[in-house]
Amino acid sequence: MKAKAYVRTTVDIPTPLYKQLRQRAAKEGSTIKQLVVQGVEEVLNPKPGPQQRRRTGPIIPSKRPGSLHLTNDQIYEIIGFP
Repeated sequence: MKAKAYVRTTVDIPTPLYKQLRQRAAKEGSTIKQLVVQGVEEVLNPKPGPQQRRRTGPIIPSKRPGSLHLTNDQIYEIIGFP
């Protein structure tokens, strides 16, 4: 199996962020290099987020669902269209 090729680079990381990175690597039994590469991979190849589900319930709250009678003006007041 072919080993991964790496490019050496220099990145300036703020001290507080570097301390967190170092602590996280130690906690996970990882290296800073592994965490940085993992972070770069996540930025370049983001996982798709969960798809939003379609709303099925009442969009406008009512004490008696199904019996809400509103005029267009009332709807515009509740929803606040631009």
